[in-house]
Amino acid sequence: MAKRQRLTERLVRAAEPGARAYQLFDTEVRGLSLLVQKSGTRSFALNYRLHGRARRMSIGRWPEWSVVAARERAKELRRDVDAGLDPLAERMEARAAPRIPDLIERYLTEHATHLAPRNAADQQSMLRKMVEPHWKNRLVADIEPADVERLLGLIAEGRARPAKKQAKARGAHRRAGRPTPIRANRVGEVLRKMFNLAIAWKMRADNPAEGFRRRTEVERERFLSPEEISRLGDALNGAEDQRGAAIVRMCMLTGARLGEVRTARFEQFNLELGIWTKPAANTKQRRIHRVPISAETAALVRRRRMVVPKDCEWLFPGDAVDDNGRVKDQPVQEIRRFWASIQRVAELHDVRVHDLRHTFASLLVSRGASLEMIGKLLGHTQARTTMRYAHLMDSPLRAGVDAVADAMKERPRVVHADRAGHG
Repeated sequence: MAKRQRLTERLVRAAEPGARAYQLFDTEVRGLSLLVQKSGTRSFALNYRLHGRARRMSIGRWPEWSVVAARERAKELRRDVDAGLDPLAERMEARAAPRIPDLIERYLTEHATHLAPRNAADQQSMLRKMVEPHWKNRLVADIEPADVERLLGLIAEGRARPAKKQAKARGAHRRAGRPTPIRANRVGEVLRKMFNLAIAWKMRADNPAEGFRRRTEVERERFLSPEEISRLGDALNGAEDQRGAAIVRMCMLTGARLGEVRTARFEQFNLELGIWTKPAANTKQRRIHRVPISAETAALVRRRRMVVPKDCEWLFPGDAVDDNGRVKDQPVQEIRRFWASIQRVAELHDVRVHDLRHTFASLLVSRGASLEMIGKLLGHTQARTTMRYAHLMDSPLRAGVDAVADAMKERPRVVHADRAGHG
């Protein structure tokens, strides 16, 4: 028969461990017990019966839980039991409920793997480095719109970044973070997609990121002037690394993204017709993109064919080697150091490789190309993406207006002296 007596702090402290675990039941709250383990560990629990089934729910360990606190908690649980609820089942369901790390893992495994490698890596970085450390082990169902807004606000404000070792030596341990509103918007878009999938996966019923507040984005517009293009050309001609120079030159000649150029294969080019067919796996829009190329671009491809080994499929093969010392069959991975050297020589310190794509578009506009044509050449799938170049069309439009004005300009008339007085 179970031992029953009023539980007190003195009684709990004096309870001696036995050969096996045993329980001391409280006389004040039905079902409240002190469980004494063989190790001497003491904890409180509530024993109850629901629908003919005996249940025991742990409340907490002593002394973290006092007798008074355990008794109050037992009263709350007993009220739930009397109302027909099963608190132990609810706790087990809560423990089994998906949490943020579970959702992130499933999202990366089942969704991100179907994205372009760079996009997938970027989303993984955002979720692992920004979202998961902030929300930690919270339940998926507990995330509210306010939580999303708080997280995106922190990201938009930026964060302090470690300074260089030289700065640390001078005592400047941290630098102030730069505002990153664009990054906050990208994280918001990923969260919106992830929670939409969470709804499909029956993890929750609504999307807390559906109406997240988008931060104002000021799109970068940097176009090289004719003089800067000339300096860039001179720097590329004098570069020691002509492979890197060819990559940059091809970005400028075609307006292609760096990744598309870097992973280009010889089989993608029809030099007789002057066409470059980019496979869907290499394009940001994940669609096959066929574009015409200039004679200069075709000549560049022919020059690459002359210097690249015949059994190599890449226009710009990489330098990485395997464990046996053989060159790996892969394209060049990055040209950051090369581009940094070109920036110094050409004095283009604020120019990115991607700005060559914008410059390509600006030159097309200056030659009278339509936005539709530019969108097709750049591989845009949405017209609004191409509209960023619309303001560049002001110059040719103004020239047209000036031409009309010149044609309609009032010409000076010669007034004869004998008619002057008959006006």
